[in-house]
Amino acid sequence: MTQSASGRPAITFAMQPSRTQHVLPEALIRRLDTIGRVLDAAPMQSFGDARAAKLLAETEILITGWGSPTIDAATLALAPHLKLVAHSAGTVKGLLGDSLFDRGVLVSHAAQANALPVAEFTLAAIIFAGKKVFRFRDFYVADRNRQRTIPIQAEAIGNYQRTVGIIGASRIGRRVIELLSPFDYRILLYDPMVDTVEALRLGVEKTELDALMAAADIVSLHAPSLPATRHMINAHRLSLMRDGATFINTARGALVDEMALITILKTGRIDAIIDVTDPEIPEAASAFYDLPNVFLTPHIAGAIGLERTRLGEMAVDEVIRFIEGRPLLYEIRREDMARMA
Repeated sequence: MTQSASGRPAITFAMQPSRTQHVLPEALIRRLDTIGRVLDAAPMQSFGDARAAKLLAETEILITGWGSPTIDAATLALAPHLKLVAHSAGTVKGLLGDSLFDRGVLVSHAAQANALPVAEFTLAAIIFAGKKVFRFRDFYVADRNRQRTIPIQAEAIGNYQRTVGIIGASRIGRRVIELLSPFDYRILLYDPMVDTVEALRLGVEKTELDALMAAADIVSLHAPSLPATRHMINAHRLSLMRDGATFINTARGALVDEMALITILKTGRIDAIIDVTDPEIPEAASAFYDLPNVFLTPHIAGAIGLERTRLGEMAVDEVIRFIEGRPLLYEIRREDMARMA
């Protein structure tokens, strides 16, 4: 990049501190300040106050995160020198618009870093689902003995030679496939963007969605949430699932017709591990909270706690590449926005 008058580009931050602990620990801030010039380590939470106006007037690199204010045309007018937005989180939808691309500002994100813990969570969910861990747990705790758990061990459960269906060869979907490779699973993949040659390289069997839903013992959803994918998991596709199968959603709640899912779950025919819902917090009366065959978590599959530092590291690495004149590894272009979750 072109050097600023001081020789080091001015760097600022925009995110909500209460949501981004551990993203940018002091060591990362110091690292940035050796190659750039950190104007203020305290992140902006609004672009509409006097402090923000002063910082934006000098900012050349803006590192954003969860809770960042929207970067619109009015914000850009306050930031005439802005050249890079490095987002230390996944999706940038809702954060920026065409005005940023119109002005030629580069954009990078840390979705790859957030994909890792989601894939790890999914691997754990698949293994636990295969062994019916939650069912064993509930019976054992309720009975304080093993009379009901011992016979279950003779059922056709466990993780040997089971069929796992992956919906979506996204960053997360591909990492899940990679993590599953050492195990004795048959892996099916539905993704219309993946051809047979690519599926062979991934070590999976390419199939259609209905066929996957019917054949898999465990179905794991990793598709982007787009208008075209809303409720792609509907009553018909859920009805195809095998008795005793498990449905896992760590993607987005809007991908699933949740009323249809609840209806089939109430029959007890399938189980579900659900980390995301639509709305994000289900209504207090939702059956998701009470059904014994549902394991519900509050959107924790992605980076939480110390896992968030990966996000900051990836953003900082991108900033350093930019300053050194090297290509960004995780650049987002205008045309990417329509395909992003």
